[in-house]
Amino acid sequence: MLDLTALTTDFQNEFKLCQNCKGVKLTTLTPQLKKLDPHAKIHELPCVSYCGPGRDYPFVILNNKPITGKNEADLIEKIAEVLGNRENLVK
Repeated sequence: MLDLTALTTDFQNEFKLCQNCKGVKLTTLTPQLKKLDPHAKIHELPCVSYCGPGRDYPFVILNNKPITGKNEADLIEKIAEVLGNRENLVK
């Protein structure tokens, strides 16, 4: 039998972070993402196959779309714009 509850639940954002990329600092980025969207799923993966940009810039895969920034603050600002909640920016 088809489970219809899965079809009626609210959409949940999904962040994918790379544990190996030098541009990504999980210790500082993860808490900021949780503040932007406390209900999002955050996956810290060994590799997300975004090695080129991830070597030099911080990035997040948000709902299967990569977002990069010049630095972590720039990245968080871009994510906040996409999510539509700039008022929750981490200061």
